Amino acid sequence: MTSEDERFLRRAIELAAAAAASGDAPYGSLLVGPDGGVLAEEHNTVISDRDIAAHPELKLARWAARELDPDTAAATTMYTSCQPCAMCYGGIQRSGLGRVVFALSTEQLDAVKPGGGWPVVPQEGPALFDEARVPIVDFYR
Repeated sequence: MTSEDERFLRRAIELAAAAAASGDAPYGSLLVGPDGGVLAEEHNTVISDRDIAAHPELKLARWAARELDPDTAAATTMYTSCQPCAMCYGGIQRSGLGRVVFALSTEQLDAVKPGGGWPVVPQEGPALFDEARVPIVDFYR
């Protein structure tokens, strides 16, 4: 962790505070390019947008996937006030970002957040392998 990392994390925390001040959940993120400049900033807008996917990390990952070439995306760093959730991390992986630096871990967040984490939703599967694989195999041929 460098002093620059800490500076950008502090900015992510400022964005989180701004989100809370505007009535949204207190999460903020920014994307820093290979030259050290800030490419984009976002904060949580789940409440104001009525969109469960409006997490700042996912919004930045989607922006990067649309706007950056793969080499530039791979040279970026996302700074975020909290460790990305599984949904956001999936988007980050698919967008090709190079690095994520976060302030609070998921465990730390759950410890300070009233009510803790999310409930576990049961999943069942795998099933129907022979049928389900056909469109996948056909697509990637």
